[in-house]
This record gives sequence, C-alpha cells and structure tokens, in this order.
Amino acid sequence: MARDYSDIRRKARSDYVFRRFTQATIAAAHGVSEATVGRWKKAAKDEGDDWDRARSAHVIAGEGVEAVVSTIVEDFMIQAQAILDEIKHSEHTMQEKVALLVSLSDAMTKMAASAKRFAPKVSELGVAQDVMSKLLDFVRSEFPHHAQAVLEIIEPFGEHISEMYAT
Repeated sequence: MARDYSDIRRKARSDYVFRRFTQATIAAAHGVSEATVGRWKKAAKDEGDDWDRARSAHVIAGEGVEAVVSTIVEDFMIQAQAILDEIKHSEHTMQEKVALLVSLSDAMTKMAASAKRFAPKVSELGVAQDVMSKLLDFVRSEFPHHAQAVLEIIEPFGEHISEMYAT
C-alpha cells in the first residue's frame, strides 16, 4: 500500500513558501528525496498552485520588495558562480570562454543595475558590508594586534547595519 504523503506535502509547501527553505532542506527535514519535493512543486504548479509565486507574494507582503530583490540577486550570484565553474572546467575554446564570460558579465551588470533601481537600499547594504570586510582585512594586515577588538565591534555593527538598511 502506498504511503500517504499529503500531510508532508502540505508541510513542505509551507516550509518553501513561508520559511523560504530550499528543496534540499525540505527533503532532509521531512525524510523524502529532493526529487520528490521537486515533483510535488511541479505537480502543484500544474494544478494552479505555483509555490514560487506564493513565496514571492509572501515575501513582498511581509518584508517588501527589497527582500525579494535581495533573494533574486543572491540566487543570481549562486548561478553565476556555477556558470563560472562550468566555464573554468569546460572544454570550450578560449574564444568561446571569452564570449561566455562577456555574456555573463553583461548579465551581472544588468542585474546590478536592476537591483539598484528596484531596491537601492540592497545596493547600499552591499557597499556597507564590503567596506566593513575591507576594513577588517586591513586591520588584520596592518594592525593584527587590534584585529580581535575590531572583529568584536564589526560583527554586531554588521547586524545593526543590516537592520538599518532593511527598513
């Protein structure tokens, strides 16, 4: 007799939409394969319940458009890294690799410009975090005896900055 997964499927949808879990995390949490979660998600979409659309609507309603843009940029950067790894380890000619890199660079430029237009605070937060990281690297290099004290300050300040730019 086949096992009834309807309760787990509902919980998986809830975890995906409201908790923004990845399919891999959902699979591990509920003792099913990642492929099963993917099939549930696809079947739901075919029935008119698009988990991705529901997730975006929930994020926009609860956290605003900047959270959505931040998530999209994060996902894009993960994909960009995977593409870079593929280019690095592929058997493409050098000319093909250059063309792929130019295309990826163009896409990244457009993504950054779009993110800045839709959510300027996300862009500002990225700059602030980059400056803090560079400051910590500088202190570690030039004033290593102060690195621990600066780290103790920068970590909570980073959380404070994130809260400031989230509002």
